Amino acid sequence: MTRMSPDPYLPLRQLMVEIITAHTHATREVTGLSEIEPRVLDAMLAVPRHEFVPAEIRPYAHSDGPLPIGWDKTISQPFIAALMTELLDVQPRHVVLEIGTGLGYHTAVLSRLAAKVYTVEIVEELAEQAAERLKVQGCSNVMRRIGNGYNGWPEHAPYDRIIVAAAPELIPPALIAQLKPGGLMVLPAGLNDAQQLMVVTKEPNGKLKTREVLAVRFAPMEGTEGAI
Repeated sequence: MTRMSPDPYLPLRQLMVEIITAHTHATREVTGLSEIEPRVLDAMLAVPRHEFVPAEIRPYAHSDGPLPIGWDKTISQPFIAALMTELLDVQPRHVVLEIGTGLGYHTAVLSRLAAKVYTVEIVEELAEQAAERLKVQGCSNVMRRIGNGYNGWPEHAPYDRIIVAAAPELIPPALIAQLKPGGLMVLPAGLNDAQQLMVVTKEPNGKLKTREVLAVRFAPMEGTEGAI
């Protein structure tokens, strides 16, 4: 009987989760969160983050900061990915729209938490690489599309949850329209030097409530002609 080799990256993921927990505690007075739900941390512990970065930066995959993935894009700091996921409050029955697939790391985390994930990426090369990485990880509940995320993915709307990985100055109307009543959207928004991570709640009557959580810095989304 052949023994499986231990995962050499597991200790790094465990340390990453410990750092996320420490960041959450340190920022609790700003974010209002004292902890990240265990199932979110379990998903981040399970997904091999090193498989979702370019090979040359694998040794840094679990570092406490964003990393370049090509085409002027980055993979978010682990704490920010965990915070956004926690704020999104994804439940096993939910259908999620993700704007900005990148190389698919956050997509893979969401796929472990949701019933189905629809993800949109404008950079074709990134989208194709993400598809291969997600396939290797067995993320069979992910549907992907190449396109401008500002417009969402209307064919499968409405969505229980929407998460956005780039910052528009204002919340895109198309995404508001595609959010289910009672749903949540988490996104960065604002001018480059004044972005806030926001939680948008769409009440059953269609009225929006917004809450600013934390100052952040994401790549900008350029309006209707913009790109993620």
